[in-house]
Amino acid sequence: MSSDFRLSCMSVTCLMHAARRVIQLMTLSLVGLGLLSTTLVAQSVKVKGFVKARKGDTMVVQTSESQNVSVLLTDDTKVGQVQGVLKARRKEMSMAALIPGLVVNVEGTYNDEEQLVAKKVSFKGNDLERAESIEAGLHETKAQVQQNKEESEKQNAMLKAHNEALHQQKAKLAEHEAKIAANKATIDATIARFGQLDDYYIFDEVTIYFGNGKTNVDAKYIPPLLALSEKAKTVNGYVIEVKGYASSVGSAGLNQQLSEDRADEVTKILIQQGHIPLTRMLAPGAMGETHQIGSAQAAEGEAQNRRVVVRVLQNKGIAGI
Repeated sequence: MSSDFRLSCMSVTCLMHAARRVIQLMTLSLVGLGLLSTTLVAQSVKVKGFVKARKGDTMVVQTSESQNVSVLLTDDTKVGQVQGVLKARRKEMSMAALIPGLVVNVEGTYNDEEQLVAKKVSFKGNDLERAESIEAGLHETKAQVQQNKEESEKQNAMLKAHNEALHQQKAKLAEHEAKIAANKATIDATIARFGQLDDYYIFDEVTIYFGNGKTNVDAKYIPPLLALSEKAKTVNGYVIEVKGYASSVGSAGLNQQLSEDRADEVTKILIQQGHIPLTRMLAPGAMGETHQIGSAQAAEGEAQNRRVVVRVLQNKGIAGI
C-alpha cells in the first residue's frame, strides 16, 4: 500500500469523525434549546392588581395596565395576608377572602390555556377591609336595585289593573250615556206630544220650599212627593211637570242656576224613590226669578219664591179617550 493511499484513507476517516462530532454538537444544542424553552414556559410570573371578578376556582385580576389576567386557583394555591410594618409576617387565609375589589399579588406559572396557575396569592389586611366594605356596599346596592325592581313591577301591575278598570268604567260610561241619549229622545218625543195638546187636567200638586241659596230637598217633603208618585200611576196617560223657582236675592244668573238645580233634585227623587219612568217626566223647568208669588220686601215673601212646584197632569183629549 502506497503512502499516498494511506494518507487519503486517513483524511477520509478524519472527515467522518469531524462530521460525527458536528452532528453530536448540533443534537446537544437542540436538546439544550428545548430544555431552555421548557424552562421559559414554566418560569414563575408575578402579577399585581385587583380582583375584578371571581367564579369558583377562577378569578380575573386587572393589572395597573388594565390587562385582565385569568387566574386559576388550585388545592396547592397558598393564600396569605401579609402583616406587620415591613409586611414580613404572613397569615394563612381561606380562598373565600379573595373577593372582588381586593388588591392581590399573584405568583404562578401559565398553563397551555393561558391561565396563570396561582402558586401564591397575598394581600394586605387593610386592602381586605376595603374590599369587604366595597362588597358590602355593592350588596346593599344590589338589594336596593332588586327592591326597586320588585316595587316597579308591583306598580306596573297596579297601573295595569287600574287601566283595565278605567277601560271597563269608560265602557260602562259609554253604555250609560247611550241610555241617557235614548231616554232623552223619548222624553223629547213626550214633550213634543204634550206640546201639541191644547189643555189638560191637574190631578195633584205639591210645592217644596228651599232655604236661601240651597238646592237640597228637606226630608219632610219626601213623603208628599212619594204619595204624589203613587197617585200619578193611577191616572191614565199621566205626565209629571216639575218647575223650579228662585227669589230675587242675588244675581239673575245665579238664581236661574238655583232654580234648575232645585228642579233637578226633585226630579231625581221622583225617578229614584218614586219610580216614575223617564217617559212620564217632562223636562224640569228652570223659571229663575219669574213668577214671584211673595213680596221681595219681606223674608217670608222671599221664602215663598224659593220653591219647586210638582204637578200630575192629564190631557183632556186623553181623558176623553
